[in-house]
Amino acid sequence: MTEHATDHLVVTRDAGVTTLTMNRPKTLNALSMDMRHAMFDAIDQIEHDSSIRCVILRGAGGNFMAGGDIKNFAEHTNMPPDQRASYFERRVHSIQPMLISLQRMKKPVIASVEGAAAGIGMSLMMACDLAIGTTGSIYRFAYSGIGASPDGSGTYNLPRIVGTRRALELSMLADRIDAQTAYNYGLLNFLVTPQDIESETKKLADRLANSATRSMAAIKDLIYSSHANTLETQLAKEARYFGKCAATDDWVEGVNAFIEKRKPDFRGK
Repeated sequence: MTEHATDHLVVTRDAGVTTLTMNRPKTLNALSMDMRHAMFDAIDQIEHDSSIRCVILRGAGGNFMAGGDIKNFAEHTNMPPDQRASYFERRVHSIQPMLISLQRMKKPVIASVEGAAAGIGMSLMMACDLAIGTTGSIYRFAYSGIGASPDGSGTYNLPRIVGTRRALELSMLADRIDAQTAYNYGLLNFLVTPQDIESETKKLADRLANSATRSMAAIKDLIYSSHANTLETQLAKEARYFGKCAATDDWVEGVNAFIEKRKPDFRGK
């Protein structure tokens, strides 16, 4: 296992799995500008490292992320309104390339959620491919509570996960929901006890890391792009990706393993 740490992000590598730990536990891992920059750099490196086959995003200190840094927001309340609008528009834009990379990267990303996932923390959780949460975790799409609108790709992913009416409810009312409700709404794929979150996350990550990586990449692109495609476009894309998968060593291994009634040994190639 290897580890690289900054003040606000810890990057841990264990075989084919890289874990990004948001590391501001005293602020419930509120998103700082330093954390944004560190996450952007880490995700860019992960995206271009073919030896990394799965990514985990988690928070330090028993919480995922309780939103933006409101105390830092308060430092800008005395700016003239037009300057304030311009500043925060640029600030929101600054995280968007990282979010695009998170969904574009050709490997699965797991959100491992303990404690609070609120505001942009909830947006980040939804930007991951799968989410596993503890029974004691809580969720709040809290933007309207401070008179703001959502960012961090939250308005893109939330209605796709829970539907339009439920997305409006969660966004407008900004009510806190518990883990069971989040699971029922489809915000969580898996619900586990706090004692099991680390082991169950590792089990899921190892399973994905030992899958056919190019198959995982094709699945991600097919599912995410399906919302914008016509049936004909999606069918053509399915055919193209199946052909690409059939050209890989993992496809040959998978077919042979099926015929031989054994577990496939995928190598990500």
